[in-house]
Amino acid sequence: MLDLNGKSILVTGGTGSFGKKFIQNVLERYPDVKRIVVYSRDELKQFEMMQTLSPQKYPSMRYFIGDVRDLERLKRACQGIDYIIHAAALKQVPAAEYNPTECIKTNVGGSQNIIDAALATNVKKVVALSTDKAAAPINLYGATKLCSDKLFVAGNNMKGEKEVSFSVVRYGNVAGSRGSVMPFFLKKRADGYLPITHDKMTRFNISLQGGVDLVFFALEKAMGGEIFVSKLPSYKLTDVAAAIAPSCEQRIVGIRPGEKLHEEMITASDSFNTIELDDHFIICPTNLNYLGINLENYITHYQEQNAKKVPVGFSYNSGDNPDWLTIEELQKIVKNEVDPSFKPEVLAVAA
Repeated sequence: MLDLNGKSILVTGGTGSFGKKFIQNVLERYPDVKRIVVYSRDELKQFEMMQTLSPQKYPSMRYFIGDVRDLERLKRACQGIDYIIHAAALKQVPAAEYNPTECIKTNVGGSQNIIDAALATNVKKVVALSTDKAAAPINLYGATKLCSDKLFVAGNNMKGEKEVSFSVVRYGNVAGSRGSVMPFFLKKRADGYLPITHDKMTRFNISLQGGVDLVFFALEKAMGGEIFVSKLPSYKLTDVAAAIAPSCEQRIVGIRPGEKLHEEMITASDSFNTIELDDHFIICPTNLNYLGINLENYITHYQEQNAKKVPVGFSYNSGDNPDWLTIEELQKIVKNEVDPSFKPEVLAVAA
């Protein structure tokens, strides 16, 4: 059973949507947590976060200005830390395409710095956030996150006698996160039309709380080297448009550069080292055999979750996922996760 009471946690990118939700969960579940360090670059966002999560009200809270590109600052922030949750990244696909070296410095170099800082300061466990775009990537952002995933998995090879473990959580689009489709459509409906990139486009959906719960699962269960994938429902982009603004025209504008028709979490090539649990999939590492750790060790470790190997050729794709969100379910998600004031549009019925 995971117990964070008395522990110290560092959250990179801690002022983001995920970071704030995760920290709120920690404070609610573990009132005796020793220390929570928010590590991020934006002093304004930290100031705004301190208005609700102040060190005066929550004595465990700490706020560090710093960039994951800065290894020495990271090492200072990691002193006395038990767990690191690495959520900092440059995430906007078009910005990454236009500024590739900046994206690489943060998403790849920053990830290696997290690993080096954890090894230097005797951190016990590191969980890094990934994305569905890291599976068979076609844009630079996805490629940097795949590289980051590989670094964290390989970090377990570098630990020597240290007790630290590194693992990754990978999930789909977070409902209501900044720049995602639901808040975008809510804003655009005033224009009388919604831009649809392709009428067949699909995506996985996860709530912010679902992402937080996946990280807690990884913190509690990870042996090291795993890429955790939640079983998620899919949605059609056209259904999101119909749920938010059924009276608006759906205007097809074409797929943007670096964008997929369907998102993939697990490729067929991953199937050889992927296991299925009750509520998750795990892509297991293939480079720990020299330590005597193989797929069977992971199946045994997760036997309480009914772990079993997936069939060869298995893939996890938002387009052929058996679990789909209905328009009514999407409307509930919009109201509960994005905009509490949202009211589904009632269309007049002709007499």
